[in-house]
Amino acid sequence: MDEAADEDRGLVRGTVFVRGQVQGVGFRWWTRARALELGLVGWARNTADGRVEVVAEGERPAIEALHALLRDEPSGAGRPGHVTSVSAPLWSPAKGESGFRER
Repeated sequence: MDEAADEDRGLVRGTVFVRGQVQGVGFRWWTRARALELGLVGWARNTADGRVEVVAEGERPAIEALHALLRDEPSGAGRPGHVTSVSAPLWSPAKGESGFRER
């Protein structure tokens, strides 16, 4: 895809890292469901150090809404696992992801 065209349409890429008890508890599946509800594309994957990396592309307000859900939704309110911290989004141009995958 054309990065300039994506920027003209307001599409960006946000990458965040989630710490806590977030592996082996359905967290990536939950993240995928929320991202799709927000109209985002990208992926979520476990990292070797126990975090989950989330890469989302779409309109910036939708990515910010996903970030807020990752950060603020209390466990027990539907989000599996236990989140202790979520990094600030690292912003970059959209690369043209399609769908939202659990890696």
